[in-house]
Formats: sequence, structure tokens, C-alpha cells
Amino acid sequence: MKLLFYVSKLYSLPVIEPLAKEALGRNIDYAIFASSKVERNLPTSLSNATVFRDLHDAIEFSADYVLCPGNFVDFRLPGIKVELFHGIGIEKPSHYKIRHFFDIYLTSGPVVTQRFLKIQKKHEYFSVIETGWPKMDHILSYDTSDLRAHYEIPDGKKVILYAPTHSSRMESANSITSIIDSIMKEDEVWFCKPHEFIGKNVLDQLRKNNLVIVDSYDITPYLHLADVLVSDTSSVLYEFMALNKPVITMNTLSREDKGININSTEQLRSALDRSLEYPLEFAEERERHLKEVNPRLDCSISSTVLSLLENMAGKLPAGRRRKPMNLFRKMQVLYHSRFRKGYLR
Repeated sequence: MKLLFYVSKLYSLPVIEPLAKEALGRNIDYAIFASSKVERNLPTSLSNATVFRDLHDAIEFSADYVLCPGNFVDFRLPGIKVELFHGIGIEKPSHYKIRHFFDIYLTSGPVVTQRFLKIQKKHEYFSVIETGWPKMDHILSYDTSDLRAHYEIPDGKKVILYAPTHSSRMESANSITSIIDSIMKEDEVWFCKPHEFIGKNVLDQLRKNNLVIVDSYDITPYLHLADVLVSDTSSVLYEFMALNKPVITMNTLSREDKGININSTEQLRSALDRSLEYPLEFAEERERHLKEVNPRLDCSISSTVLSLLENMAGKLPAGRRRKPMNLFRKMQVLYHSRFRKGYLR
């Protein structure tokens, strides 16, 4: 079995890392078709991987499966196209958008699986299989030894992580940036991990506050450092909840009881104090939501995915409909590839 990881965004790297590690342990041949930015920033765990930048080289690799932690994949690549997802954005309509590139959708948990199965009944050409989201393996197996010392967190300091999304419908940064300095306490260290696509004006406002802007693509070490996560409607909430630590959301779109949901910035300081004093207050609610969203928290997801693919032997079930022609999106792929020196930038 040969695997090709199709990675165009830096934040997708932690999704494929545990899969690559599992593949290496099983002596499975794999390669990465990467954007230039991804190639320049490969983590140590992937430093010895075969990396393709040229489409023809990736085609000649002739993978059995093309695994993609993103929304699109080049239709010209051989192999069964597998959607891994770049996040657990279950509240976002785009999470369920069918772009007609993928043969298999590997879902994170029951609530996602059920919705995709309903969509599958309409299209009938792709498979939906619940495996869990591979990035959870990366988060839960992350080496946290000497983490506070590495990031120079003084003893006794509490760590607050603010991770806003970029969507205008869901974002909180425009409101929260104006009050951060006024509510920050002396015994706290604040980190902010803005979404990659957050607006420049918002980012400039964030930088004016007395907090540390996280430039790394991987939020995982900061999840382990943080005592509380503040966000809005973001996949990172479920990543943090897997560590059984409290979350605060602002005007979240759903599942308000996964932590403290506030409707105004005036409520943030009291919500932080309450979360720091009673970190296990919403533990049962966190567990309940994770059972619906991503119940596998035993670092077995990557193993499950590869065992599934090995058992399929590179073949799809017989009798399925063919994919739609999907000409518009295929033309988009060709346009970016031809006129922008490769759409994987």
C-alpha cells in the first residue's frame, strides 16, 4: 500500500503527523505532495519523508490512497481520494459541503457521521466511515515534559489561551481585543493563536495588547500549557476539551453548555475566574460532547485509519455511482495549477 498526503496548509500538518508515524511503523510507503510553505516548515517527525512539489512526480508515485486534510485535492492524481478534514468544525456549514473530490469521508464522531450519511444517500458515490480525527492522536500523545520551562512560564502563573476564528459571523476578536489588557491579572500569562485567515486590522489590534501572539502553525503545545481556553465557534474548542480543561466561548453557535458561554465582553473576567477556580465544573458536559464529536481519545485513530485502508486493498465497493463531472471545480484546479505556478503554494 502506498499513501500520498496532500497538504497545502501548515495547520494541516498535525493531522497527518500521527498517520505518517503509524505508516512508518508498519513499513508503509508514503510521500507528501506539499505546498512550498509546507515543505519549508516540515516538522522533525516528517523531515525524512519524500516530498513532491511537481505534479508529475506525484502522479508517478502512483499512490493507492491520497489522504487530504483539506477541502480539495487534485483530481489528476491516481488513487482513492480520502477526506481527513482539517478540523472538527461541526458547527460550520462548510464542514459538510460536498465538493465532489473525495471517495471516502473519514468522520470524527457520531454527530458528524450521521449528517454525512444523510448527504451520502443523496449522492451515493462516496463512502462515510467513522474513524475519529487523526489530530487527536497528535494532541494526546504530545510530549509535554519541561513545557513550561521551554516557554518560560514562571511558577505560579496561570496560562490563558485565546484562539479566535476568522469568520465574520462567528468571530469574537473585534470585541475582546479592546478589553484584554484591562482584565489581565498579574499572575496570568496570555497567549493568542489567531486563525491563519484572520484580518490584518484585527491582528494589528491584538498585537497592541500585553499578550504573546503565537506564530507557530501548531497550537498543540499551547493547549497543554493553557489552564483555560477562550474562543467563539472553533474546532480548537474540542481539541482543548479532549485534555479535560475548561473552555469559555463568546456567542458560540451551538453546544453552549460545553463550558461557560458569554454574550458580552463584560462577562469574560468573571468567567475566567470561575473557570480557574472550578476547572472540572463542566467535565461531564465536555465528556458528553466529545462522545458525540470525537469519542476516540486513546491515540488509536491513526492505527484505525491505516488498518481500514489496508483492509480495503485500494478498492472501492462495487455498484456505486460515479462521481459527478464537477467541471467548474476541476477548472479551478487547472487554473491555479497552470497560471499561478501551482495552486499548492
